[in-house]
Amino acid sequence: MSSLKQLVTATAPATRYPYYIRRNSRGSLPVYSDIRNGGTRYLVSIRNVQGQINSLANDIKQSLFTHDSKEASRIKVQVIAQRHLVLSGGRWKNNVINWLVSKGF
Repeated sequence: MSSLKQLVTATAPATRYPYYIRRNSRGSLPVYSDIRNGGTRYLVSIRNVQGQINSLANDIKQSLFTHDSKEASRIKVQVIAQRHLVLSGGRWKNNVINWLVSKGF
């Protein structure tokens, strides 16, 4: 078995989720940042979610940060058009990408 297949099978958990996030044509996760209002409003969007997007929103709210942290109290998650998810309240693009990779996406 090639080293790439070994790496993928070693890091990908066997858990199946009711949602799926497909990588884009360049192989990256579709997680983007959007800075608005002159830099005072920072949004993180997850695009092209397939399946139960509300389940993904609940998982992010519950497990992205610990419950007693300041970030957990500030995070706001909004579903747009049943395909996109927008997080507001902080600069969390890298946290979201790391969280998705740890989930096996």
